[in-house]
Amino acid sequence: MASLIPAIGACLSRMTGGEKRLARRLEDKLEDDYLLWYDVPVGRANVHPDFIVFNPRRGLLILEVKDWKLNGIRSIDRESVCLLTLNGLKRVVNPLEQARQYAHRVVDILKTDPFLTFSTGRMRGQLLFPWAYGVVLANITRKQFDETDLGEVIEPHRVICSDEMTETVDAESLQERLWAMFSFSRSVPLSLPQIDRIRWHLFPEIRIPAPTQITLFDDDENDPDSADFIRIMDIQQEQLARSLGEGHRVIHGVAGSGKTLILGYRAEYLAQVCKRPILILCYNKTLAKRLGRTMEAKRLTEKVAVHTFHRWCRSQLIAYNVGLPAQSEDRNAFFAEMVEKLIRAVDSGLIPTGQYDGVLIDEGHDFAPQWLKLVAQMVNPETNALLVMYDDAQSIYRRGARGKFSFRQLGIQAQGRTTILKINYRNTQEILQLAAGIARDLLLPATTDEDGIPTVQPVSAGRHGPEPLVVKLPSLRAEAEYIADHLKAAHTAGTPWSEMAVIYHDYASVGKEVLTTLRRIGIPLTFHSDIRFSENENTVKFLTMHSCKGLEFPLVAIPGVGHLDGEEARKEENARLLYVAMTRATRELLLVGTQGDRCQETGDRGQETERPSASVVGCL
Repeated sequence: MASLIPAIGACLSRMTGGEKRLARRLEDKLEDDYLLWYDVPVGRANVHPDFIVFNPRRGLLILEVKDWKLNGIRSIDRESVCLLTLNGLKRVVNPLEQARQYAHRVVDILKTDPFLTFSTGRMRGQLLFPWAYGVVLANITRKQFDETDLGEVIEPHRVICSDEMTETVDAESLQERLWAMFSFSRSVPLSLPQIDRIRWHLFPEIRIPAPTQITLFDDDENDPDSADFIRIMDIQQEQLARSLGEGHRVIHGVAGSGKTLILGYRAEYLAQVCKRPILILCYNKTLAKRLGRTMEAKRLTEKVAVHTFHRWCRSQLIAYNVGLPAQSEDRNAFFAEMVEKLIRAVDSGLIPTGQYDGVLIDEGHDFAPQWLKLVAQMVNPETNALLVMYDDAQSIYRRGARGKFSFRQLGIQAQGRTTILKINYRNTQEILQLAAGIARDLLLPATTDEDGIPTVQPVSAGRHGPEPLVVKLPSLRAEAEYIADHLKAAHTAGTPWSEMAVIYHDYASVGKEVLTTLRRIGIPLTFHSDIRFSENENTVKFLTMHSCKGLEFPLVAIPGVGHLDGEEARKEENARLLYVAMTRATRELLLVGTQGDRCQETGDRGQETERPSASVVGCL
């Protein structure tokens, strides 16, 4: 079955009858390696072919679909068609000419990439793969076509007629009709990197610039001359992002599966089509800063508001003159009362519901159920656009008080619109294997009905890198000095400071000592509360395990691993925290501790090192 992007359910409302039939035939009759795009804008010029059909063995095909009936065509030449419509005669472009123009626009875009063209010989500069264009006449049979002079202005081999795309049509016959439109065929398939390059050029909105923690979703052009440069959404991510139509949506995704990327794509789309503001909510301040920087880079700040949940609660109480709770020395008690006051104000009508045309929640697993219920009420019922990103394995707040719940109970109607993302693209297989091993009890697959909270076990995308390094040292200061040497060596080897992070658990027991030592040694650091995610912030980020959520860095160092030791009741919480911290590393991971006796090799300064296993960290 071919992959249609967007999914057909998201397209039906804007498809003609002929387009619906063709979409279903192509999906059902073509093999799994076919990619289909319906009405997706191409390139910066945003040209809109009806269908793009792509196969790595066959090539690329542009199709225009017309629902015309034979008696509605009053005259036709190679350039235009005169149609009889309910509003009288109308002259439009000949659909074959329209398809030809679209095809040439697509080819001109792809020809700019030397990795997609012949470099020598008589075909120099031409695409490595075939391309063609054609027309689908959804209400004209082949017999009717042959009995008229349509074949003089629309080449017969470039046409699929209504009786050639029926539900009972033979799959081989339909494919023969498609590939008869090509002037030559190809038997050697394109490679996966070449396929990614084609998608990168045709659909700029699915590009993932690097480093993602600063310029995610940015529009700046990248130089595609490097063969391994391309970073884009995968097919499932693209299909999901383009298919998020009306209604409430819940996406359960493992760490590194692209949840925030899809959220950003959705925010940009809603900002373009909606009238009221769009609201993005998350729990921690650092992630809110990064998402805010993203919206600023996209020039969407006038339309898209980004807040932490509690800051949004505060702004609502102030904006509607409800007032804040009395100040309290107990910060948690103050925040809890602030939320309860907002809930009461909404329930009593003092604060209106339906304020936003879209509400997007990142890291929804950090939200208490009553928070989700409150926020769901803020969606304009006319747009009904609510998106919740969730990963139960990364839930590190209020675990004991939460209990089980269903989204339906909270007013989130996502039945039939729930998606699971299992593939982790962020981490190398070596990093993910260690992280998943440490958190294995949390990641045991658990099924539930669609309205519940499943446990999703991550699957590696297969990217490899260096083994994570686990180091045992005699003191916390020695840990910090070792990390400093490691970061300096990486910087000397070419890794910018901005692509590194030090992630710790507790400031009093670990963070303060490590921060002081690293600064004394001369490592340029930015404390998590001071991070701005600006392009000139070329510093190592100093983050807590709580504040690092949603971020990623090529190199991550985690000191004080042994300090995560504690009573039995805290083992699950510690495992979650460590799993979150470890899965921030995209390429290189360093774990440093002062406790445990499992390490074998002795190196400089008396440290003991070990290549990792799931049991190597003494805290678990």
